[in-house]
Amino acid sequence: MVLTVTINPLLERRYEYKNVSIHHQNRNGVVTLQAGGKGINVSRQLNGLKLQNTALTFLGGPNGKAFRNSLNAEEISFSFILTKSETRDCAVIINSLEPSVSSFFGEDPEISNDEVDAFLLRLEKMIKNSAFVVFSGSSPCKQADSIFPAGIKMANKHGKISVCDTYGNNLQNCIDASPTVIHNNICETESSLRISLKTEQEKLEYLDFLYSKGVKQAFLTNGENLFHSSNFDFHYKVAVPKIVTVDATGSGDAFTSGIVYGWHHQITFMEQLIFATSLGVTNAGMFDVCKVPKSKAELFTSKIKPEAVGKKMKVINDKPEQ
Repeated sequence: MVLTVTINPLLERRYEYKNVSIHHQNRNGVVTLQAGGKGINVSRQLNGLKLQNTALTFLGGPNGKAFRNSLNAEEISFSFILTKSETRDCAVIINSLEPSVSSFFGEDPEISNDEVDAFLLRLEKMIKNSAFVVFSGSSPCKQADSIFPAGIKMANKHGKISVCDTYGNNLQNCIDASPTVIHNNICETESSLRISLKTEQEKLEYLDFLYSKGVKQAFLTNGENLFHSSNFDFHYKVAVPKIVTVDATGSGDAFTSGIVYGWHHQITFMEQLIFATSLGVTNAGMFDVCKVPKSKAELFTSKIKPEAVGKKMKVINDKPEQ
């Protein structure tokens, strides 16, 4: 069982038009509501990969009710803590002719200390019944910043695999809590930790820093550009196949889903890295967020050839161990 944890969910109001005219009225758009947020996206993609999972999140107000309806419609298993604050929302404007996507986000909710305490209590109970825990997305407010670091420590205490994909003020505390796996993109990491990751040497030193903190695998992605990763203290670089990007939203979450898929099926690190990259690339070529069919992602696997940087690992006993 995989548990995904999202503390800043997003109700997407998706408006799709054949063509969008800026500064003019646009009529007859097709409107759909979709549950979003990075951990929710991971759950959606894991469902597509036939990997059993449950999402834990905060929900409140009419947006929270619409969010629950959307999760039920998609058959995403979930549990939630009710909040007094309204779940945030977002208008997603899709121009299918170009194609292009523009997103306009509402304000983040305020989470009370009592709501945080209730969430942590539920979280530990659910961690005990899970093999993998994915902490994904941003924190909505200062009161909620403690949740991911505390959850990572709970996962370690109960011998569970934790995957962290977050950014912002709580990233350093998450690193200090020693998650099993970290996935971030370069821009998020630079802004969150106030460091430079411009050169390959800086990236490799950062991966070594994560390893010194007890992180077994790290993935430092960079959009459509070459990126670096590590498996223990072995480093790799990966060139991303070129595609026509339709909407990159959720590509990092599709990538994270591939990481979890690899751990669950105990495939080699190289296979895991290739499959995760394939999911992220394929997602970027779609309007739908984290609905990548496994068969479609596998079309890219032969085009992805990770290269070792520095010392090389023998491909023996290279499967993740819980």
